[in-house]
Amino acid sequence: MASLLPLLFFLFLQPLFSIASVHKLNQLRSELISQPTPTSLNDTPPTLYFEVTKPIKLPKTQPCSQLILQHDFAYTYGKAPVFANYHPPSNCPSQNFSKIVLEWKATSKGRQFDRIFGVWLSGVEILRSCTAEPRPNGIVWSVEKDITRYYSLLQKNQTLAVYLGNLIDKTYTGVYHVNVSIHFYPAEENLIDHDQKLGNLASWADLILPISRNLPLKDGLWFEIENSTDTELKEFEIPRNAYRAVLEVYVSFHENDESWYANPTNEYIAANNLSVPGNGPFREVVVSIDGHVVGAVWPFTVIFTGGVNPLLWRPITAIGSYDLPSYDIEITPFLGNILDGKSHKIGFNVTNALNVWYIDANLHIWLDKQSRRTEGQLVKHTSLPLVISLVSDFKALNGTFTTRVSRSVSSTGWVKSSNGNITTQSIQNFYYSNTMVMGNNGDVQIVNQNIHFNDTVHIKTPSSIVHSLTSHKTFPLYLYTDYLEQKNNTYLLVTNASLGFIEKKTASAGSRFMKSSLRNLQNAEGHMVVKDNLVVSGVGNTQQVYRYHGGKFCYFRNISSSNYTILYDKVENTCNNKPKSNWDFGLRRLWPFGAGFI
Repeated sequence: MASLLPLLFFLFLQPLFSIASVHKLNQLRSELISQPTPTSLNDTPPTLYFEVTKPIKLPKTQPCSQLILQHDFAYTYGKAPVFANYHPPSNCPSQNFSKIVLEWKATSKGRQFDRIFGVWLSGVEILRSCTAEPRPNGIVWSVEKDITRYYSLLQKNQTLAVYLGNLIDKTYTGVYHVNVSIHFYPAEENLIDHDQKLGNLASWADLILPISRNLPLKDGLWFEIENSTDTELKEFEIPRNAYRAVLEVYVSFHENDESWYANPTNEYIAANNLSVPGNGPFREVVVSIDGHVVGAVWPFTVIFTGGVNPLLWRPITAIGSYDLPSYDIEITPFLGNILDGKSHKIGFNVTNALNVWYIDANLHIWLDKQSRRTEGQLVKHTSLPLVISLVSDFKALNGTFTTRVSRSVSSTGWVKSSNGNITTQSIQNFYYSNTMVMGNNGDVQIVNQNIHFNDTVHIKTPSSIVHSLTSHKTFPLYLYTDYLEQKNNTYLLVTNASLGFIEKKTASAGSRFMKSSLRNLQNAEGHMVVKDNLVVSGVGNTQQVYRYHGGKFCYFRNISSSNYTILYDKVENTCNNKPKSNWDFGLRRLWPFGAGFI
């Protein structure tokens, strides 16, 4: 077992979110968090932690802001979520908002693990995130998220729920002091006129149904997927005048599957008589309606703030860890099957899953205000099974493992409403590759992985104009861990991590088109010197380059840090060599919920 210490260290550095799992944490991680801190640190101001991302493009109007929740999350594990009443703003000079922003601001001081948390409005999840790990001198961090796509939900009184399962004892003392606010920005121009000119296709969803667990709960509202045969179901019923539907899926992975991309094959585990998480390094979330596959999610490999080597993510956190991405699946082609006024079931399961995955969804529905009923038909649906290739070449604890997987899901259907007969085609194409190397009797582990996640939606209107919306995502990941024995019961653990979120989007309608691109790359390297299971020294260095081009808005940031200190930070907002676009307001409002495209 000693020869697998780097793998075990990699896995046990991850945050585990049940009491039993916390008590089983590797002693090394406990010592890492519990090691004494010089008294002088307590005299320094709190450290600002942050995730590098583009700023939200805001109108020039003055926002109307509301503090919705203020709470101190101490011992909250296994207790009910914290609730607050939400009311739409009544003191704004205008009730027509072009941007609505959720702000989560938190501070903490002491010692604590990273914790997953979620924010829901009447069961609709609007934020999935991970807490930062505090320091004795204290930390502060914030998350700002554009939640304009939930416009219809925010126009009515709702109940806000926040679940953050924290533990407090003599060792883990960090309490999370949290403020949740929402900022409403009145529009600079009357968007209603534009919506009327474009037809209802341009507006935000009229109704958002929660596909989450029902209260009361002593946990988050997400479903828990515990193994590969576990399927979680939620009944739903849609209004009979719906003409478009998009399912927005939230996903996070924990405990034995938090580092699923580094899990060895079961064959390797059995041959070496090991007790480590397995099932190989491939996972996918499969979404079904009434037992039929309607789409899939191959998730971005979020590394939480305690992952791999916690020193890497201070103060620059890993991509997506403060604002986990959600994933849209166009299910409009299936409306013909569910516009019958009856109850139907959405299901979630995870291929090769180990305990535990947290999954829920929001069903965005557009309604025909000019009629009581629409009608539709699923014309064609193809869900091809996974194509899997696994090549293993190992002897004892050394070896190479190559996994390749692909999948395609496509559907076509029409819906007839007062807008006419509109045909929608949705196509998802996925490709996955993972090469894992175990060397030096298991002391070295290298993971090189790529996920390609492509979505295409074609919408043919009665005028025969085809609106095409595409998103091509690539998620590269590279991990290196090396365990080196030293003298005097000391060893050195070396960790390197590179990850990226790359996405290209296009939207076209006749002669109008728009392109945007995001290239967000992060490289981190660090080491720890450990003696007698106590971390005596360590270094974490991180560099990130974030480049976004879209419409008339561009953002570039190149930043690096070492051991809590920012070494370099360059920011640009100019659009040099930006992608061509024949841009107008109407096209901007079409992807996939309007202005959220840019």
